[in-house]
Amino acid sequence: MEAVAKLRNYPTSPRKMRLLADEIRGMDVEKAVALLEHHPQHSATPLRKLVMSAVSNWRQKNDGSDVSGLVVKTIFVDGARTIKRMLPAPQGRAYRMRKRSNHVTVIVDTKQ
Repeated sequence: MEAVAKLRNYPTSPRKMRLLADEIRGMDVEKAVALLEHHPQHSATPLRKLVMSAVSNWRQKNDGSDVSGLVVKTIFVDGARTIKRMLPAPQGRAYRMRKRSNHVTVIVDTKQ
């Protein structure tokens, strides 16, 4: 049985989060958590928490079974709300600054 965990409205751009998601897709859960724990990007910490939450959800569904054969089956990043702000520019102009955020969904399952 697979388990799902979602992270909603995290304030970093989807493009930056997808770089991390691509690294852990298809990996064993223990390796993915170890990689994210020592990764220098700031969005690695909430992604590690999300993977651990998916593992916890899987344990609840499967009555505390062994998680050694668990893999990150699917992970995808979608765009979320974009906050628009005005940034002062020279000569009386203003530029639009877009503060992007994202939604991340992780699905873990046992190896086939």
